[in-house]
Amino acid sequence: MSPQHELLSLRGVSKHFGRVIVATDLDLSVADGEALGIVGPNGAGKSTLFSMISGDLRPDAGTVWFDGNDVTGAHAYQRTRAGIGRTYQIPRPFENLTVFESVLVCCHQGGGRRGRDAADRAADILERTGLRAEANTAAGRLGLLQRKRLEMARALGTDPKLLLLDEVAGGLTDPEVAELVEVVQGIRADGLAVVWIEHVVHALVKTVDRMLCLAGGRIVADGSPLEVLANAEVRELYLGGGPESATADEETES
Repeated sequence: MSPQHELLSLRGVSKHFGRVIVATDLDLSVADGEALGIVGPNGAGKSTLFSMISGDLRPDAGTVWFDGNDVTGAHAYQRTRAGIGRTYQIPRPFENLTVFESVLVCCHQGGGRRGRDAADRAADILERTGLRAEANTAAGRLGLLQRKRLEMARALGTDPKLLLLDEVAGGLTDPEVAELVEVVQGIRADGLAVVWIEHVVHALVKTVDRMLCLAGGRIVADGSPLEVLANAEVRELYLGGGPESATADEETES
C-alpha cells in the first residue's frame, strides 16, 4: 500500500447538539502511516470528532470514509473490525480482569484472533507498551500512567490500521509523558497511522508529522507542528496569544 494512500477522509462533516455547533462542514484526511496531532481549546469538538470517526456518534451531515469505504452509517464495532482503534480521555479498564486478560479480550473480540495466536499477540502488545511486569495485575489496581498504557494496549489488540489517541498524556508528569512518547513513536515505527488529540503540545511536536487546530467547530490551521504553533490565530484561540505561547502547554481537558 502506498504511503500516500488516503486511509481516512471526512467530507463536509457537521454535528450539533441543540444550538451548540461542534463541527461545521469539516474536511479532513489522514494518509496511511501518517501521524496527525490535533490541538484546540476546550469545547472545540475534538473528542466529538473522534466519536464521529470511531462510530460512537454519527454526523448530522457529511460522510466518513475509511480505507476506501463509506462508513458513515457503520456501527462502532464494525469500524473497529475495519481497523479503527481508539482510546478515551478517562481510561476504561476492565477492573476485575488482569492486564493480560484485558488485552487478550480485545485481541479476541476486536482483532478476531483465537487461541495461541491471540495470546501471543497480547503478550507482544504488553511488551511493546511497557506492561509486561503488570501482566498478572488486576487492571483496577493500576496507576494513571499504566492505565494510559493499558488504554493503548487494548486499542492495539484490535489490530487497527488507524489509532485514535485521546489525551493519553493528560495528567502525567514530564518523565511519564516522555515514556509515553517513546511508546507512541514505537507504534509509529510499524507504519500505523495515528491521530492524537493532546494539550501536552511538546509531546505532539516530538511525534507527529502534521498538526491541526480545531476551534469553533472548524479547522483554523493545518500544517507542520511548528507552522501551526506559529499561527497567530492558534496562539490567540488556544495558547493565549503571548510571546511564549507557541511552546506552552495547557493541561485542561478537551
